[in-house]
Amino acid sequence: MTIKVLGPGCINCRTLERRTREALTELNLQADVLKVEDLDGIVSYGILRTPGLVIDEKVVFQGGVPPVSKIKELIAKAAGGKMS
Repeated sequence: MTIKVLGPGCINCRTLERRTREALTELNLQADVLKVEDLDGIVSYGILRTPGLVIDEKVVFQGGVPPVSKIKELIAKAAGGKMS
């Protein structure tokens, strides 16, 4: 699983990255967590507001920082039952 945090490096972007890593730890999952900070890279996903969260190349959240519980739900849904 590859998870990308889209944003220019603002406090919300850093918080989303931190919460995403925390969610993965709580789920006992490993994933590649990448930051996309360049404008062209962010725009390529078609999001209108940052930060954005992309799981396996699908935008699953944008425009805010959800709680860890919500991020865990998004990851679990993206995993589609492949979690052990």
